[in-house]
Amino acid sequence: MPARILLVEDTPTQAEIAKAMLRDGGHEIRHAETAGAALALALEWKPDAVLVDLVLPDFSGIELMRRLRAAQLEAAMIVLTAHGSVKTAVEAMQEGASDFILKPYTSARLRVTLDNALEKRELRQQLDVAKSQLGRGRFYGFVGASPPMQAIYRTIESVVSSRATVFVTGESGTGKELAAEALHQASPRAGRPFIALNCGAIPRDLLESELFGHVKGAFTGATDNRLGAARAADGGTLFLDEIGEMPAEMQVKLLRFVQSGVVTPLGGTKSEKVDVRLVCATHRDILAEVQAGRFREDLYYRIYVVPIELPPLRLRGEDAVLVARHLLGLYAREEGKAFSGFDAEAETAIRAYPWPGNVRQLQNVLRNAVVLHGGTLVTREMLPVLLLHESVAEPVPFTPARPTLEALTSRIEPLAASEKRLILQALEHTGQDVPRAAALLEINPSTIYRKLTAWKQAG
Repeated sequence: MPARILLVEDTPTQAEIAKAMLRDGGHEIRHAETAGAALALALEWKPDAVLVDLVLPDFSGIELMRRLRAAQLEAAMIVLTAHGSVKTAVEAMQEGASDFILKPYTSARLRVTLDNALEKRELRQQLDVAKSQLGRGRFYGFVGASPPMQAIYRTIESVVSSRATVFVTGESGTGKELAAEALHQASPRAGRPFIALNCGAIPRDLLESELFGHVKGAFTGATDNRLGAARAADGGTLFLDEIGEMPAEMQVKLLRFVQSGVVTPLGGTKSEKVDVRLVCATHRDILAEVQAGRFREDLYYRIYVVPIELPPLRLRGEDAVLVARHLLGLYAREEGKAFSGFDAEAETAIRAYPWPGNVRQLQNVLRNAVVLHGGTLVTREMLPVLLLHESVAEPVPFTPARPTLEALTSRIEPLAASEKRLILQALEHTGQDVPRAAALLEINPSTIYRKLTAWKQAG
C-alpha cells in the first residue's frame, strides 16, 4: 500500500538510489539532508515511515529518533547506515527503530523491510484503537463499558457523518433520546440545533403544527406564526420520539417531508427547504406495527435505514453498578447530600435486580434514596424495590406438617388490605410504572389509578 516516506540521507548518490527504489513501490517520498530539516518536515508532514541515516551533518540519526518520539510521531523508523555493528543496531532498536539495514542494500531488501515496518505500525494502531474502545466507560451522555454498549458506541461513530435516517429502538427507559443526542453531538452538526419531539405526548390535532409550524389564523387559537420543529432544526438534528404513536394522516405528511425535505406550515402557501438529520425512535416493534396496518410500509422503508437497538439494563452486566455510581454522585450534588458510594450488599442487590424499567427506573430509585436518607454510603435497606425483589425471589420453605386452623387464621387478612398490598408491591417492583404493574396483576391500569386516588383521599 502506498505510504508517505521521509528519507533522511546526506549523501546525494545514496539519496537518489533510495528514492528510485521507493518510487517503484508507488510511495510518496520527501527528502531531507540534515537531521534538523528532517525534524521540521516530519512534524509538519506526519510521514508513515522515516528512513534515517545514522551519521548526519548536524546531529545523529539516533538523536533525531529520540526527538521524533518525544514529539509523539507515530511513524515507523528504519535505520540506514554503513557503520553497522551490533552495538549500533541495539541502540537504534532501543530508540524505537523497527529495523536496521546496512549499506549497500538491494531494492528487494528495502521493500521487504519497509513493508514489514508499515504493517507492524498499522497493526499497532488498530490495537490501540481497539483498546481505547474496549475501555470506554462513557460516550457522550452514555455511561457503560459492557460489550453491548461498546457496539452501540461504534455504530454511532460509524454513521455520524452520514445523512441517513437512524431508527432507535429499545425498551422504555433504555436511553433512546440519549442515543439521538449522542449522534448529534458526535456529528458535524453538533454546533446546530437539536430538536426533540415526542409524537406520543402531543394531541393528534396539534402534531402537524408542532412539527411543521403554522401561520397566524390557521386555526382557532393560532394568534401568531409558529416555526415548528422541522424548521427549528434546520442544519441540525430532528428527533421524533415514539414515532409509532403518530396517527395515519400525519404519517402521510411526514413521508412527503422525508422524501422532499420541504416544509409547508399549516395554513400557509409558501414552502421552505430545510436540511435536517432525522432520528426516529419507538419502544414498539415497528415491523409488527407495519404488518398490523398501523404504520405505513412506505414510511417504514424511508426511515428504517440505520437501526440501533439499545440493550435493556439487565443485559448490560456491570453497567448497572456503573450507572448507579454516576447517578448517585449527580443526585448527591443536586440535593447537597454526602453520599459517595454503595456498600457491598447494595451493589450486589443492584447487580441482581432485573430493572424492568431500565435506567429510568434506576434513576427514580436512587433519587428516592438520596432524598429520603442521609449518610455517606447507600445501603440495601435504602433501596426498598430491591428488597421486595429479594423477598419475592426467596423460595418458600417446604413444611410437611399440616398447619393448624389457628395458624391459618393468623395469616388471613381483609381482602381490601390484600388488594392494596399487592398493588403497592407491583408498583414498587416496576418503579411506579402503572401500565406495567397493571399487566403483571392482569387488571386495567384505570383500576390502579382509581384505587390510588381513593387511598389518598382516605388519608
